[in-house]
Amino acid sequence: SSGINAEWPLRPGSLWMPKLSKFGTLLAEFDSNNGWVHGVKFSPSGNLLAWVAHDSSVNLVNSANLEKVHTVLTSNLPYMCLLWLSEACFVAAGHNMAPDLYYGSDDGIVFGSKLDVKKEKASTGNMSAMARFQKLDVQGSTETEGTTLTTTHANCITEIRSIGTANNKVTKFSTSGKDGQVVVWEVDSICSAIAGLKI
Repeated sequence: SSGINAEWPLRPGSLWMPKLSKFGTLLAEFDSNNGWVHGVKFSPSGNLLAWVAHDSSVNLVNSANLEKVHTVLTSNLPYMCLLWLSEACFVAAGHNMAPDLYYGSDDGIVFGSKLDVKKEKASTGNMSAMARFQKLDVQGSTETEGTTLTTTHANCITEIRSIGTANNKVTKFSTSGKDGQVVVWEVDSICSAIAGLKI
């Protein structure tokens, strides 16, 4: 279940508004998940509603057609929270320890990209045969293989917050998690790091 707070009220033109005649009114009820709901958010216009559930699903419904719930079952661990960056896309994060971008519309949900990408070190490319064999020897004998985290967060992300907006779009957001970190993500920097990404 979800409530509407004073931080982001629904716009007067939203199709949900006629149902809000009094406090505590049930807006809609959906039976589309095999797990409890972790996070629920309205789009900036208030017409789209997205939620993430414990069955690793991402769900979307348009207020103009409440009978059609779009659901994507991901192969990720469950998401805990989400944030709309614009009317067309939102970020979800949780037990996978990294924010993921999804595009949402009346037609459904499409996965966009994993947003926590590391810049790889440029290799010199001029490695001698001896150095190459020494590197392979060291890599083959390591005992910590597969234990290095590739994400900025080291534990579950529990909250995503908008900390900067421009032209009805989020330009900067933060994530916080059970690892005690608060990480600030700049949308322009993310777009420049991931080729072809549009937010």
